[in-house]
Amino acid sequence: MISEVISALHAGRPSAARVSQSGEWGFRLPDIEGMGFHVVLGGEGWLTTGGGPPVRLRPGDVVLVPYGAEHGLSHSAAARLGSLPMMRQPLWTRPAEGSAHIDLILGCYHVGHTRTHRLLRDLPPVVAVSPDFERHPELRALMELLSADVSEGASGMATARAALVDLTLAHALRHGWQQSRDTEWPDVTDPGIAAAIDQMHANPQQPWTLKSLSEIAGMSRTAFKQQFTALVGTPPITYLIDWRLTRGARALRDSTAPLAVIARQVGYSSEYAFGNAFRRKFGVSPGRFRQQVTRELTPVGESAVPTRT
Repeated sequence: MISEVISALHAGRPSAARVSQSGEWGFRLPDIEGMGFHVVLGGEGWLTTGGGPPVRLRPGDVVLVPYGAEHGLSHSAAARLGSLPMMRQPLWTRPAEGSAHIDLILGCYHVGHTRTHRLLRDLPPVVAVSPDFERHPELRALMELLSADVSEGASGMATARAALVDLTLAHALRHGWQQSRDTEWPDVTDPGIAAAIDQMHANPQQPWTLKSLSEIAGMSRTAFKQQFTALVGTPPITYLIDWRLTRGARALRDSTAPLAVIARQVGYSSEYAFGNAFRRKFGVSPGRFRQQVTRELTPVGESAVPTRT
């Protein structure tokens, strides 16, 4: 299920920048249409939200912002969110050796008009995660790689950097879910339901019906629909439509293929049918969506943090 969340985020634009602050520092990050995350590389600070007490941050901590809520970071626990200056363009300026009071990575996936994934809606607006590096030493190596890559300041989001961002998010999501719910990330353990989902993911262009999917699962249509909805949180055909449109959004962002071709690739008989479904999910036409994400694909760490409009 975590891979499904990451895949849905791929319809948007990833960005990451390294920020070092010293002295009496503090800033506020605007709400965004997407998911934000921060990794504390060194030093300490405080996470401030619109409600609830401030949370102390230490090296190795990860802050998850599942659906882009406004929040702030500061040197002081007494700082109030509304009093912090807004940061819209996180650029890294290396402080003098040993003078940084906090060193962190600010990252986000800006997903525009995409609705928040159902598994993220159950998380709090902002979650501070403290990974167990003793049990998961690979996390420390992962964060060191991401830190080194972002610090190089290369233009664009390279494939390797995107993969590092994905891995960081995957680990943080699992820890965040466990920490906030004291349980494992929900997964589909029923082999029949899992087989049906695998087929939808691998072949969205197929003319799937409730009958054909239930046959893959080895269940009656009624039992399949009830069990699928109970395990996944949405009926199978609704899930299929959402997956097709997510795949379509990724294709619009990552390729120059004509809309009619993309429509067929994700299971729609015509560009018109695809456009209507896409507009209902994203609020814009496929053509307008492609124009927007193309315009927004600017070098990582150089563009302003996208805000809601």
